[in-house]
Amino acid sequence: MKLDQIDLQILHLLQTDGRITNSQLAREVGLSPAPTLERVKKLETLGYIEGYYARLNATKMGLGVTTFLSIKLSKHNEAKNKMFIDQIKAIEEVVECHYITGSSDYLLKVVAKSIEDYQSLILNKIAEIEEIDNMQTMVILSTIKDARSLPIPNLE
Repeated sequence: MKLDQIDLQILHLLQTDGRITNSQLAREVGLSPAPTLERVKKLETLGYIEGYYARLNATKMGLGVTTFLSIKLSKHNEAKNKMFIDQIKAIEEVVECHYITGSSDYLLKVVAKSIEDYQSLILNKIAEIEEIDNMQTMVILSTIKDARSLPIPNLE
């Protein structure tokens, strides 16, 4: 399905403010509320909109340390990958996991209360995963840009 300018505007406005009311959204895109809601439902059904959530402040939540952890597996086969993935999904401090190219196999984003808690997480959970051959931690000192919105092509 090809998106028109109104669909693109709706996507832009919703990713900027997921709490915008349907009435306000309708005003912004120049439609009445009923067709606007119909378009939003269609965009959800087609998978353009995956969900809505509140973005929490990690520091205020007591999670003062964020790291990227690059991981290289010892063997590269489907079974080993699945075993690794299943174990990583069970660790709540791992907030992102990406299968990547290059010298590592996976890049994880990990949050923890402190460096001590991060060290404990590495030693007691992540290093215990047998499929891991090598790990490298990069501690985030400060974040310059953390855009959660995607650029929308052809939005005029």
